[in-house]
Amino acid sequence: MRHYILKSTYLLLTLFVGSHVAIAQSFLRDAETEAFFREISDPIFIAADLNPTSVNMYLLAAKDMQAFVTGGQNIFIHSGLIIASDDVNQLLGVIAHETAHIANGNSVTRTDAAKIAGNTSILSMVLGAAAILAGSPDAGMGLFMAGQSVARGQFFAHTRVEESTADQSGAAYLERTGTSGQGLSQFFEKLRHQEILAQVRQDPYVRTHPLNSQRILALQKTVATSPYFHTPPNPVFNEKFNRIKAKLIGYLYEPSRTLKLYPLTDKSTAARYARVYAYHKALEWDLALAEADALIAVEPDNGYFYEIKGQILFENGRVRDALPVFKKAVEFAPNQPLVSTALGQAMVSLEDDQMMKDAIPILEHATRVDSGNSFAWFNLAKAYSWSGQEAEASLATAERFYSIGAAPQAMQHARHAMSLLATGTPQWLRAQDIFFVSQEAVERYERNQRRRRASGLTFQATSTQ
Repeated sequence: MRHYILKSTYLLLTLFVGSHVAIAQSFLRDAETEAFFREISDPIFIAADLNPTSVNMYLLAAKDMQAFVTGGQNIFIHSGLIIASDDVNQLLGVIAHETAHIANGNSVTRTDAAKIAGNTSILSMVLGAAAILAGSPDAGMGLFMAGQSVARGQFFAHTRVEESTADQSGAAYLERTGTSGQGLSQFFEKLRHQEILAQVRQDPYVRTHPLNSQRILALQKTVATSPYFHTPPNPVFNEKFNRIKAKLIGYLYEPSRTLKLYPLTDKSTAARYARVYAYHKALEWDLALAEADALIAVEPDNGYFYEIKGQILFENGRVRDALPVFKKAVEFAPNQPLVSTALGQAMVSLEDDQMMKDAIPILEHATRVDSGNSFAWFNLAKAYSWSGQEAEASLATAERFYSIGAAPQAMQHARHAMSLLATGTPQWLRAQDIFFVSQEAVERYERNQRRRRASGLTFQATSTQ
């Protein structure tokens, strides 16, 4: 099911750490979720004197209650944290806390990280940060994950002083936005018992954000003095939170588990959302469409409801039936490149001359707005190739591989695009940029591999003497 577009880090992990690495985590992308993150977090970023457009938020498919900041102004939220949160204020509390780490400058330096995590891990993180800042979030995400498995605990470990300071700053940001700080203290209360567990059993959030009773009490004292302490969660935000949480549960959990949590007696929008995904995963197409239609009946101008219905039709081979539904989704969610990509994909899949031609501007717009959208680049390259625009197809393919961090393939297609494009044109210059940046990434990786092999040989020689 592709309503949540799962962008695997597999290609990037293969490039940088070897094909034996399993895909332990994936980068989840969903138009509604990303819009929700932006809506609820921008006021906090402003309260922290940060430029909201400079702060990026990413959702990872992972069970634990984890959130962290790295690579500058990038906040990563695990799906498990959203699912474990009781309301939007608990999520907002965590976002405010992580924002404080950015505003307070509590980032690990490159030198310190190298000492803690080792050369291989820090290389992956440095390259990941560079890729995200260059407009390729998929590439950056994969690079971060490459180093995370061996160094996350050490790399993201903050001192207790930094954590307490972030608590106080986060509480101040919440107060400036008129939000109760109870959510943050409630979230920490959920993790209080984790402090006494052996490290291997602790939730990663406890290991990377050390808790203790004094810290929680200090936070509780601070938030209790806020004039908004007893203010309930914003009802609009909370309803959106409940929908996002239900979507995640329906997408990530087994259908039987989802249906136990959201039984048929629950007629709420969130419950219907969860059941759409559960039925789809269970191959109960008619039931999934019925729930989607029920959602549309309640909110006929909600583009995300049309998006999920269109996806169900598309994935069941009813592409022509899906097209008008996707068009409705774009009409009601006009500034969402992931929604536009779904429409473009459906048009391209028909392999019709006119449909290919019509899909090109839609997908071009999606990639302009979201340059890291590898799925849009893939479909755009196909449309270009079908239409005989081979140079543009090669450049779009280079963009696609660049966005997922597959540097050798990006180099290959960028070189080919340069050979077909007029020298000095904007497209030729873009292909050249991709070529040189990817070439540098490959050379750095190869140098690092040589150093690792040399270190291994030195260690072996020393051990046998």
